[in-house]
Amino acid sequence: MAIVTGGGRGIGRAAALAFAREGAAVALAARTASELDAVAAEIQRSAGRPLAVPTDVTQESSVAALVDKVLAEFGKVDILLTAAGAATFGNLVDTKTEEWDRMLAVNLRGVFLTCRAVLPPMMRQRRGTIINIVSVAAKRAIPGGGAYAASKHGVLGLTQVLAEEMRPHGIRVGGLYPGAVDTSLWDAVPDPPERSRMLRPEDVAEAALLMASLPPGASLEDVTLLPAGGIL
Repeated sequence: MAIVTGGGRGIGRAAALAFAREGAAVALAARTASELDAVAAEIQRSAGRPLAVPTDVTQESSVAALVDKVLAEFGKVDILLTAAGAATFGNLVDTKTEEWDRMLAVNLRGVFLTCRAVLPPMMRQRRGTIINIVSVAAKRAIPGGGAYAASKHGVLGLTQVLAEEMRPHGIRVGGLYPGAVDTSLWDAVPDPPERSRMLRPEDVAEAALLMASLPPGASLEDVTLLPAGGIL
């Protein structure tokens, strides 16, 4: 079974549908219950097994409740995909402190809390796969993305360390680093790159599915996925 944060829209929604298509039960976690219910209904129409759990990934108690509900319903956690994210773009000199704090809370603290919460059941099973949706912004400097990049660099480091810590426990941990993806994130960005040239959320979902479906003896720990034209 798979837990997908940010499962109500964008990359998270696409990944949840992809995992369900392959037969996985999927726990959908996000703050907006109506979006989760819509994705859950979509999975149910295809005879899948969804569990919608409204969750604030920045809150430790909310994340703990999510994992408790999953274990009560399914008894295990096989996959965690962290797609919940926040983004605001602008030169650092114009970045508001509350924007910085929000991105660090969702993009980094949220990944830390959800990863930590699934580790005990995965360690008991001696198997599991964690896929953190990072961003190519963690690897390449993009003007206007200072706060966003800082949060994603943190996720990069966390992911790499966790991969080494969990290797002896049979748990695979990898980072997926997409370039520009056509999601609602861009709706509030003035003069965004041409969205028709961006990756689709389904492209990222297929890469995540590949990472999760490899045989137990193999692991993809660092996957960069770009639009054909580059990072845009």
